[in-house]
Amino acid sequence: MASYDYDDVPYEDRPQDLGYDPNFVPDSVKTFVVHLYRYIREKNVYEIHQMYEGSFQKLSDKTFKESPWPSVDAVAPYVDNDHVFCLLYREMWFRHLYARLTPTLKQRLDSYDNYCSLFQVVLHGVVNMQLPNQWLWDMVDEFVYQFQSFCQYRAKMKNKTEQEIALLRQYDQAWNVYGVLNYLQALVEKSTIIQILEQEKEGLEQFTVNEGYDYNGGSNVLKVLGYFSMVGLLRVHCLLGDYHTGLKGLAPIDISQLGVYANVTGSHITTIYHYGFANLMLRRYVEAIREFNRILLYIWKFKQYHQKSPQFDQILKKNEQMYALLAICLSLCPQVKLIEENVNNQLREKYGEKMVRMQRYDDEAFALYDELFSYACPKFITPSAPNYDEPLVNYNQDAYRLQLKMFLYEVKQQQLLSSVRSFLKLYSTISVEKLAAYMEVDEPTLRTILMTYKHKTHAVESDGKIVSNADVDFYINEDTVHIVESKATKRYGDYFLRQILKFEEMINRMDRVKLE
Repeated sequence: MASYDYDDVPYEDRPQDLGYDPNFVPDSVKTFVVHLYRYIREKNVYEIHQMYEGSFQKLSDKTFKESPWPSVDAVAPYVDNDHVFCLLYREMWFRHLYARLTPTLKQRLDSYDNYCSLFQVVLHGVVNMQLPNQWLWDMVDEFVYQFQSFCQYRAKMKNKTEQEIALLRQYDQAWNVYGVLNYLQALVEKSTIIQILEQEKEGLEQFTVNEGYDYNGGSNVLKVLGYFSMVGLLRVHCLLGDYHTGLKGLAPIDISQLGVYANVTGSHITTIYHYGFANLMLRRYVEAIREFNRILLYIWKFKQYHQKSPQFDQILKKNEQMYALLAICLSLCPQVKLIEENVNNQLREKYGEKMVRMQRYDDEAFALYDELFSYACPKFITPSAPNYDEPLVNYNQDAYRLQLKMFLYEVKQQQLLSSVRSFLKLYSTISVEKLAAYMEVDEPTLRTILMTYKHKTHAVESDGKIVSNADVDFYINEDTVHIVESKATKRYGDYFLRQILKFEEMINRMDRVKLE
């Protein structure tokens, strides 16, 4: 395809000799849509899932590796021209297009229209379907991704043609940030998912027990879309740099418990990645470390089971990014006792040397913080449209540069705290005068530094509670600094589990030797 100059021409408008006819429906596709349509009407979630996760991916790999699927108009006659099914089919059609090819501006706009139509049906129509959680998660995930992709695309103004600019001006409401947020919020509110989760705590609902499905013949679509929309809102707010609002929107989901969000691997990883990143940016390092540790341990244990998953590459990428974020957290807040041994071993292997250098807070350390943050952070966006009358320049990196600047400013503020902490770890009590002499500052300056240490090692939780991130804390009584060091909790259970596993491995080796 690259040898032709049709990159900006929609596939359905390209000459037929390029190998793609949008109206040609292979027998395999006819069979696929007919069966999928039937299973959706029958509410056969198991078969829908098999076709969605299996057949759709296999057909995409075999028949549509470098071209889109047949157009919705071509397949509609095989599914009784069912309006809702056609919206679902187009949702998959555009998702495949984004994954395998480069969408044109018109296709980006058409995809937004399709999402609007689909969500309008869910919000205001009667949806009598049961769809797999994986598909419902992918809808929300792709909706946010395409919004992010559109903002990045629109911000690259340098090489835009007059036709593209005219289209952007004409359809200025497409992928508008308020529209995206409103749809996600409307799904949360209309689904009453927050009330459902509250009632579940009182034993009046079984949403999590049933994994979001309705076993009384009803529909799970609105409820589960509302549930995943809370994760979608967290992600959008992280892309905008509004971390507090993002975490507030996720608050109804208790992530300390493995709820419905954890039943879909992509949802599980996305939730914890953005939750951890938001806590990192709000200086809630202990919470970020705790959740990164949990998800990284989960990935380490179950990675081999996801190797055939279409999301496997994305899982590996997020895994590496979260190790980088964990390295940042532990360099700013050395709470190694919160890390499980296997995760700690992986972390030391990947970033051990860099973490030592990062804690020196010299020029090289700032460069390393810059490097890791740039690699691991979300692709921040500027949601507002550019001024099309000004010279056309690219500003798609502006939001990222602003977040990086804020992060490095925070790191710089932590610079003095490292030396204070190293002195505090040496003593149980020390006079203010003596500590000032060691720090080579006067006493008023030391008191300011100690107050800064107190401020920077404490954070405000989402419920307003102030918690400490420090492994070494202190209080001042008259002119004496009293140091309180938190003790590491011994994990006897983890120790015995490791020894049991080692013992089982030894037995297996001995059995193999006997067989040979």
